[in-house]
Amino acid sequence: MRVIIQRVLRAQVRINQNENREIQEGLLVLLGIEMEDDSTDVLWLVNKVLNLRIFNDSDGIMNLSLMDKKAALMVVSQFTLMASTKKGNRPSYIRAAKHEHAIPLYELFLETAKKQLGKKVTSGTFGADMEVSLVNDGPVTIQMDSKNK
Repeated sequence: MRVIIQRVLRAQVRINQNENREIQEGLLVLLGIEMEDDSTDVLWLVNKVLNLRIFNDSDGIMNLSLMDKKAALMVVSQFTLMASTKKGNRPSYIRAAKHEHAIPLYELFLETAKKQLGKKVTSGTFGADMEVSLVNDGPVTIQMDSKNK
């Protein structure tokens, strides 16, 4: 399971060209799921994302987590994070999980994050056509992979 975490001042996802969901200050998480992933990957990554100290404290030092800030969280599924670009110029997505494997893990990620945060987690719609826009704060962008614990 792979994530790209972006600290944002605001983020929005537009789903199927009509429904908008947005957050203000917080984290935008792009989530890629591969066939070998299971619930242990979800639990490890949710814990890391929510407790990653990448928000500034009163001294301007990145020392606070999403949990500390009580900021917003948006999670958007993105199978292209699992792309392999070793051969040729056309990415291969063979490692990306199929819907029947990925959707339950995506939903577990959202539910676990919601439970730990104690509030709503904004999300995209799995498999939908989505447009994501954001204002990156910092900029701060971090990549994590549950296979590199």
